[in-house]
Parts: sequence; C-alpha cells; structure tokens
Amino acid sequence: MRMRASIAWILTAGVITLAAAPQVDVTRIGPQIGQELPAFTLTDQHGTPTTLPSVMGPKGAMVVFFRSADW
Repeated sequence: MRMRASIAWILTAGVITLAAAPQVDVTRIGPQIGQELPAFTLTDQHGTPTTLPSVMGPKGAMVVFFRSADW
C-alpha cells in the first residue's frame, strides 16, 4: 500500500510539473522538418572540423538536434 501511495505521488508531481511547463512554439525554434540547412562546420569529439557536405551520403543526411534534459 505504501508503495502505491509513493508511486501515485510521483505521478501526480510529474503531471503538475508538466502542466506548469511553459508551452514552446516549435515552429519558431531551429530548422523545420524538410527545410534545407545552411552550411556549417562543427568540431567532432577528436577536434576535427566536420562540415555538412562531409557527412552527406548518396541519399543525404539526417541531422538530429537534441535539447539538453537540463532545461
């Protein structure tokens, strides 16, 4: 019974946290699905500059942006 109460409390706290989170208009943040990206150069984990054309394959490339979990 105590475990159920703890789980219920955690779930309730999570729902309240989600409900209080500000709404983000994703159409105004970053490139949109299908939109062509501008040229860029980023440094990889070894310090080597990497460009978009250097990672393109015969069918293109998929670029995924991950927002930190530490909002």
